[in-house]
Amino acid sequence: MTGMPIGRIVLVGAGNMGGAMLTGWLKSGIPGDSVTVVDPNPSDAMKAKLAEAGATWTAEAGAAGRADILFIAVKPQVMDAVLPAFKAVVGPDTVVVSVAAGKTLASMESHLGPAAMVRAMPNTPAMIGRGVTGAFANDKVSAAQRDLVHQLLAVSGPVEWVGSEAEINAVTAVSGSGPAYVFYLVECMAEAGRKAGLQADLALRLARETVAGAGELLHQSPDTPDRLRQNVTSPGGTTAAALAVLMDEKGMQPLFDAAIEAARKRAEELAQ
Repeated sequence: MTGMPIGRIVLVGAGNMGGAMLTGWLKSGIPGDSVTVVDPNPSDAMKAKLAEAGATWTAEAGAAGRADILFIAVKPQVMDAVLPAFKAVVGPDTVVVSVAAGKTLASMESHLGPAAMVRAMPNTPAMIGRGVTGAFANDKVSAAQRDLVHQLLAVSGPVEWVGSEAEINAVTAVSGSGPAYVFYLVECMAEAGRKAGLQADLALRLARETVAGAGELLHQSPDTPDRLRQNVTSPGGTTAAALAVLMDEKGMQPLFDAAIEAARKRAEELAQ
């Protein structure tokens, strides 16, 4: 983190995503005593981490006090039940950040009142500092608040700001849900390897390490994905034979088109 003043952070929810964010904040140098976590049932490991960092934990919204940043990291299914208790936490200088899929700014305002608000969509690799987050800020968010939110989100990986709230649903479909697609790719590769004659455990190890290694190469290389693909593909070779199937008009692209659209529509439905 830079030397920008952080203020008081109230984090609602210390599960997988909230816990990952908190861990990143503490590692980046944010003082533990500037953070209050509101969670009715944090894990023992989380309680120990909070105690070690000097952060405050409470089960009650009323004990949180006024926040400079109210960070909402609960599941979208419980947002409507949880948010009303936090209206008193939001002051005129508070910025509210939500990572709940599908829950709109209008929905949050109906519970918290008009405020500076950011919708953000991180993904699960944030838990190891390798996530990516899409974010949208309403017009009440000041430049300083946006910079601060950017820093808080960036401890888990790159942050990409979008120009409209509707785009967050597409971000959710591509990167928010995206890790599951990659994990399923490993499952499919491993099963295909088993059917090709490999022992199941060997096929899984090969598929797992191949996807992890290819992802790291993509991360480190300045080349585009299509250039990296071409580098692996010899004309008339084994990779070209496989890609002829995967890149067929009924191959991966139309499947991904349909999958991303299904996820985007579901994100819209969650907002209803």
